Parts: sequence; structure tokens; C-alpha cells
Amino acid sequence: MDSHGGTRSTCGTTVTAVGVDHVRLSYHYLDTGDIDAYGSLLDENVQVRRPDLAQGRGRAEVLRTHALLAGPPARHQIYKVIAAGDAVAVTGRYTASDPPRRGQPEGDLDFVDVFTLTDEGMLLGYRRFYFLAPVPGGRLPDPTEHPASHRSPAG
Repeated sequence: MDSHGGTRSTCGTTVTAVGVDHVRLSYHYLDTGDIDAYGSLLDENVQVRRPDLAQGRGRAEVLRTHALLAGPPARHQIYKVIAAGDAVAVTGRYTASDPPRRGQPEGDLDFVDVFTLTDEGMLLGYRRFYFLAPVPGGRLPDPTEHPASHRSPAG
């Protein structure tokens, strides 16, 4: 069973290696703002789930939403890439532009992205998780509140 609810065959090591290259390139293309090149890595049926974007389904929709966040000075610093079969996990730090663009997370955030690959090594989907430090006093952030809701009307 894959992350999209279907049954998948096991990818070979060559396909996994190609997928890892595509994952690394995806960060580079997003950081440089090359949306066309980023799109060349995506399967037509790609699905993306991130806490800072609407869920994206299909290449056109994913490209439309990612174009809002892509480009300098926002950047991804990759700490570790772990891959097996049709799955790639990446840990790293995301640094947003200052001031952040609309919909873009603020400041520096540690993230984990979990990718699913097609049998050809294309990006079939990914899900992003951010680390949120507890607020002073030990109270955890309310998961139903979006960080953008705390911005002032001018921000």
C-alpha cells in the first residue's frame, strides 16, 4: 500500500537513486524559482500535502501553488536524505524570504518531507511536516490555529 492508497511494486535501486536525484533537484529548482524545471520532476498525478499550502492534486495545481513560494531568497538546507524502494525522506531547514510572501511560512523552520516515487523515479507526492516549538509555559500550540491567523492585518 502506498501513501495514496494504492498497491505499489518495489522500486529497484536504480529507480530509487534517480528518485533521490529528483528530490534533491526539486529543492534546487524551488529555491531558484525555476517552476518549469520543478514541474519536469513531477508525475502528472502528483499529490502534495503541506501545512502551509492547500492540498495539491495534479501537476498543474501543484505548480500553481508552489509558484507562490518559489524563488530566492527562500531556500532549503538539506540535513539528511533517507531512501528505500519508492520512498524518500528528507530532513532539513527552510528559510523563508523576508518579509514572507503570501502563504509562505515565516522565519526558519525545521522540516521533514516524505516523498513517494513512481516506478520511473518521478515524484508522485510528498507530505511536509514542520517542527513547532512549544510556547513558553509548556502549552502546546493549538493545531487548529494556522500561524498566519496570528499576523496583523497589515502583515
